[in-house]
Amino acid sequence: MTQKKRVFVAGHKGMVGSAIVRQLNSRADIEMVLRTRHELDLASQGAVLDFFGAERIDEVYLAAAKVGGIHANNTYPAEFIYQNLMMECNIVHSAHEAGVDKLLFLGSSCIYPKFAEQPMNESALLTGVLEDTNEPYAIAKIAGIKLCESYNRQYGRDYRSVMPTNLYGPNDNFHPENSHVIPALLRRFHEAKQAGDEQVVAWGSGKPMREFLHVDDMAAASVHVMELDKSTYDNETTPMSSHINVGTGVDCTIRELVETVAQVVGYEGDIAWDSSKPDGTPRKLMDVSRLEKLGWKAKIGLEDGLENAYAWFLNNKDDFRAH
Repeated sequence: MTQKKRVFVAGHKGMVGSAIVRQLNSRADIEMVLRTRHELDLASQGAVLDFFGAERIDEVYLAAAKVGGIHANNTYPAEFIYQNLMMECNIVHSAHEAGVDKLLFLGSSCIYPKFAEQPMNESALLTGVLEDTNEPYAIAKIAGIKLCESYNRQYGRDYRSVMPTNLYGPNDNFHPENSHVIPALLRRFHEAKQAGDEQVVAWGSGKPMREFLHVDDMAAASVHVMELDKSTYDNETTPMSSHINVGTGVDCTIRELVETVAQVVGYEGDIAWDSSKPDGTPRKLMDVSRLEKLGWKAKIGLEDGLENAYAWFLNNKDDFRAH
């Protein structure tokens, strides 16, 4: 009988980590190794070194991160850069020390310059200034990519990186202030529907364009990239540009998103636009041609994905009442 691969998913309680666990759980050839933040403090170098020293880990999915929307990034910049740097440094270095050859680091599309040419190609990394509001988080994610590349170059490891576009889905953060746009909208329209509000006010003009990827697609792409033959992966990357964009390759206006969320929730009131609020970057779209050459494309459409996310919210909304 073939021995099972022991796979550590760091951050398995989060949105992306839990989706990766769902992808891998049905696999007969994999044994999952999971630790909650109470069982293992990923920001503690000693604790992470001890963990890798005690467990025989074969592969790592590094999905652990401190994440949040514009408000959270603006309010807690020190926490965002410190915690993300500590977690990725501890995990990558400890994995290397323990002889783990395969690791997948999950980053973010915010690594790209604020005014990057659209759609954003992997080659745009480090070619311009970053968005002010999330620069500390972006710097940490860029460091994670370069950390993986450096261990590959010096020690011959096979540490890969994937950069997702805007994600949403089960286990998202529905906090009224610190969440991203889709969970914030789902909650706002749901509460307006429950309260019988005649109008919901959306920020900005509704003209900016954004790309959204369901987290189950992200998890499927992550497993696909992790399990590619090394020569296939290396043919599409370089030692100094080893990360791969993950997205749908399709975007929509914020107005279209807001109207679709209202439809999915069943809100029948009016939508007003507060043009005094900032629009942000006019467009953010990922170039996913590298990933498509490697044999993967997104499968979940926006409306289907929003219905899935809303159903999860309805089943778990009692957990958010305290917020």
